[in-house]
Amino acid sequence: MELRRVREGSTSFLVPVAGGGSDAAPQKAPIFYNPSTELNRDATILLLSVIQPSDYVDAMGASGVRGLRAAKESGLKVLINDHNPLAAKLIDENARSLGIACEITRLDVNALLSSRHFDAVDLDPFGSPAPFADSAIRAARRFLFVTATDTAPLCGAHLKAGMRRYFSSSMNTEYHAEVGIRNLLGFVAREALKYDRGIEPLFCFAKRHYVRLHLRLQPGVRAAERTMERFGYILQCPGCPSREEASGILPPCRRCPHCGGEMRPIGPLWLGGMQDRSILEAMGSRLGGMRLGTARELSRLLALCRGELDLSYHFDYHNLARYANRTPPPAEVLLDRLMTMGFKVCRTHYSGTAIKTDAPFEEIIRALSA
Repeated sequence: MELRRVREGSTSFLVPVAGGGSDAAPQKAPIFYNPSTELNRDATILLLSVIQPSDYVDAMGASGVRGLRAAKESGLKVLINDHNPLAAKLIDENARSLGIACEITRLDVNALLSSRHFDAVDLDPFGSPAPFADSAIRAARRFLFVTATDTAPLCGAHLKAGMRRYFSSSMNTEYHAEVGIRNLLGFVAREALKYDRGIEPLFCFAKRHYVRLHLRLQPGVRAAERTMERFGYILQCPGCPSREEASGILPPCRRCPHCGGEMRPIGPLWLGGMQDRSILEAMGSRLGGMRLGTARELSRLLALCRGELDLSYHFDYHNLARYANRTPPPAEVLLDRLMTMGFKVCRTHYSGTAIKTDAPFEEIIRALSA
């Protein structure tokens, strides 16, 4: 197995070369390592430096980079698990070379998480985290971190797969990234509720091909009931740009107030806040003192997430401009016009042409025409 040395943050480690070349697809390597998700790992390392859990498990380690970095850069007590013996051997060699005393296991992930407890549990599978969510929630004392790379089912492009895995009826909309985050949040929340536990989102975002959640788990019936209050639906008109939120476990039947079409429910999913802004501020304050390869991109992500409204959908103002046969102005000009009209408005972290606003779409079109 050919190896090459990689550095992320202040951690240097060996990873396999896929197909004999450094540019080959990561999934073709004997042990999976994806350099394009460095920001995902940087975000977690930065968050760990703020919340400081007593211990941490990288439950699906693969190359082990996430757990190795948590041990070296955050100084945490870490367990790294992967059932692949080649992966476990490489993780052990990297840990030894770094002088890290972390525990390494080769267990089925559900077996591990059904037999032990950790302050922070991190699930980073290749594909869907759905088969591992139940055991991860049972194993996590305070914090649960989850990555999903099956964005097509989450976002509505593969409707039946999304219904099977996440118990949610979706729709392929222009705000599909937002739907993906909220579908995953809703699924994890439902998995926690059956144990009388609630969830509190700390830092959740969508990036490229994945969705990433960082959550605090809260014990007790009251916490579970507060979480239940966050469930609801986005009602999308299939005939025009109209959309709205509706709280509750069951979707309401409503007609579009603009064209009279029957509104289609997307959900159930998570409504409301997806960020703990005090946590994001603390992360931003620490960012300059840490050695992170994606620091500039991560700084921008934190700022955008801090400023986002807690709406569960957005409008792509370029699409609205085409719908209304208008020429779109620069985004900041449109935002200023909507604020002058008395509406709340912000950019989103996952799209340069998306805006969140409490303005109806007709008012956005009016601002586009000003």
